[in-house]
Amino acid sequence: MPGTITALRLHRRHRQRVEVYLDGERAFSLTLLEAARLRRGQTLSDEEIAALRERNAREEAHEDALRYLRYRARSAAEVERYLLGRGHSPDVVAAEVQRLRESGLIDDAEFARAWVEERERLRPRAPRALRQELRQKGLDEETIAQAIAGVDAEASAYEAARARAARLSGLDYVQFRRRLGGFLARRGFDDQVTYRVIARLWQEQRGAAPPQANDEESP
Repeated sequence: MPGTITALRLHRRHRQRVEVYLDGERAFSLTLLEAARLRRGQTLSDEEIAALRERNAREEAHEDALRYLRYRARSAAEVERYLLGRGHSPDVVAAEVQRLRESGLIDDAEFARAWVEERERLRPRAPRALRQELRQKGLDEETIAQAIAGVDAEASAYEAARARAARLSGLDYVQFRRRLGGFLARRGFDDQVTYRVIARLWQEQRGAAPPQANDEESP
């Protein structure tokens, strides 16, 4: 049913928004620009009220999304999950994700590329481990494949293991291989890559090839 505006009050926490009261009850809030079109005593139709509430819902979702993106980049799926968790309707969330895409504030391809680059720089992972991490971020397989296409598993394993190998320099080969092999396995590297990297690091430390291992002792 129609409602009459009885008050327009500046929001206590969000100073760029105005709370609109209809017939003495808080109905919704609007931006300062939108609220400037309203006045006390103005009667709004059902259609006008519905449109203003929809606008309010979209702006609140946008503000929540911007706060969520303030600390680091996010995938579209992360933003969607977050906004749904905040109680926004699926239609409003879909519109907000599209708005963020169009403005360049979310870009799954760029997010995936930056994620892989950061991992390679700080905590190298095997391509399959990177793939799993990006799946958990909600990225599609094509985007993931493009992001990890340039990852060299053996080079990544070597970078991941260098510092750890230095701390294991006092161990015999069996212990060295077992400890370093477990470390690389936890980062998703397969046995062949792990074997070659361990052999390389041992040779760099000791100046000689590693001793031959029994089959059951291979990493």
